[in-house]
Amino acid sequence: MKNTAFAIALAAAGFLAAPALSDAAENDAGGFFVNGAFGQSNLDKGAYNDSDTGFVGNVGYRWAFSPAVALGIEGGYTELGTFGPKSGFQDIGLRKAEVSGWTLGVNGHFNITPQWYLSGRTGWFRADVRGGFLDAAGVPVNVDDSSNKFYAGAGFGYDFSNNFSVGLNYDYYRANSNGLKLDPDLFSVGAEFRF
Repeated sequence: MKNTAFAIALAAAGFLAAPALSDAAENDAGGFFVNGAFGQSNLDKGAYNDSDTGFVGNVGYRWAFSPAVALGIEGGYTELGTFGPKSGFQDIGLRKAEVSGWTLGVNGHFNITPQWYLSGRTGWFRADVRGGFLDAAGVPVNVDDSSNKFYAGAGFGYDFSNNFSVGLNYDYYRANSNGLKLDPDLFSVGAEFRF
């Protein structure tokens, strides 16, 4: 819950700061974009406490409301990896956890100087979830299902031009189904191409 509140607060702060940033830069991040990010995913919930490599890919469109503020829509795919169960849970038949899925949401790009920017995003996360948990009687239950929850994230980075930027990001993904609660996050470095 702490990670969820942090990601939502950062994304909301970016969106709320948009009017104050309207004269801060000369860049224009509007138009179509493609971005991708690669980094470390983490899951510390229930029977799991593990890390893996994750990646994100998105396409979308932003409308520039000023040289410093662009808001838009995005859709993409996220692969958060495979997470082994904690020691003690491995021998009772719990499977490894896996989370991946499709995203659809809104995003913002806010320049605070001509090159430096803040970003925020949130939306729907349609996840494929696999993993296990112990029921009230202590019996292992394995789940292989889908989940319709949300994602939220924030980041900062550098615009090398109106068409290319690189940044660091934090994203949180809610993925719960049939009693299985998997809420991984992802710390990543990403690049965006705008055209």
